[in-house]
Amino acid sequence: MARTKDFDENEVLAKAIQIFWYKGYNGTSMQDLVDGLGISRSSLYDTYTDKHTLFVKALESYQNSGSSKVEKIVNSEGSAKDIIKKLLEFVTDELLGDKDQKGCFMVNAEVEVAPHDAEINNLVCKNDQQMEDAFYQVIKRGKESGEIKSQQDARALSRFFFNTIKGIRVTAKSTTDKSVFDDIIKLTVAVLN
Repeated sequence: MARTKDFDENEVLAKAIQIFWYKGYNGTSMQDLVDGLGISRSSLYDTYTDKHTLFVKALESYQNSGSSKVEKIVNSEGSAKDIIKKLLEFVTDELLGDKDQKGCFMVNAEVEVAPHDAEINNLVCKNDQQMEDAFYQVIKRGKESGEIKSQQDARALSRFFFNTIKGIRVTAKSTTDKSVFDDIIKLTVAVLN
């Protein structure tokens, strides 16, 4: 008969996200995980098999949480330009609210692990595509309504906006000066005119 788990997996994943996010994949030892997750080494191995599997599950959990927040903004009331500005501000506000300046867990994984790990690379690419598609959906709506006047292709604009988000996520690791990000957002949104 299988034993029941004496811990909440969602809580463990939330803790794992924080540990991996702070220390990176390579900088996190199994002992760090045992200590930080508050579960036994045997429970960790029984549930997740190994550090890599836990990292994948943590990254998926992070991605799912972020996607639902982005989807809520994309489907909110307002003009296309306002929604795009809200998306940019959402990312910036989350980053600036982190006193440890860890940046974005997904971007960190992209830089540290994805070049050498096909599974992580696929997760990152899936996340990137979802974010690009969110911008595309809003930009296309704005072009169809005549609000967005830019002659640039909607897909090209969505890629530009997504790339700007990645730049913001990296920049937030070195500065918390909100005026820097306000300038980036203002100039980026102006591209739609």
